Amino acid sequence: MRKIVKGIYEWSKLILLAVIVAFWIKNNVVASALVPTGSMEQTVMTGSRIVINRLAYICDVPERGDIVSFYYPDDGETLYLKRIMGLPGEVIEGIDGRVYIDGRMISDFTQNRFYEDFGPYRIPEGCYFMMGDNRSNSWDSRYWTNKFVEMDNIIGKAEFEYYPEIKILK
Repeated sequence: MRKIVKGIYEWSKLILLAVIVAFWIKNNVVASALVPTGSMEQTVMTGSRIVINRLAYICDVPERGDIVSFYYPDDGETLYLKRIMGLPGEVIEGIDGRVYIDGRMISDFTQNRFYEDFGPYRIPEGCYFMMGDNRSNSWDSRYWTNKFVEMDNIIGKAEFEYYPEIKILK
């Protein structure tokens, strides 16, 4: 009987340790997210599951083109997934379906065009301008009351999709 109790005790310690480690990793290293809308289609489809690297910006800064998870600036609670289009200190605007940074047209990362001009907006230091890849069907910085996402509200960089297919996100 003692052997059984000791075995249960040892297994319980191991399971508890595994739960604590898994919880710590989930909250500090990686996050898993379900994509609920089509705002990032054709890059990430509705219903896809992705992995967010929470440590991506510990030593690096976000770059234009990174797909990131962040807290929606108008409520500070809802998680969003968008692409960084504008960096701190830049002026961004959209004219005739093209994105301009400081007056120069940039590569748009997608073939999807948008139909409403926006800006110009000067992006404050420590903030980013976000756009979904499905430009004509994305609730993003162009339409928000608070146009910019502060660095502190970025959870991490979307690294790869693992369902329904496995692919690196770029």
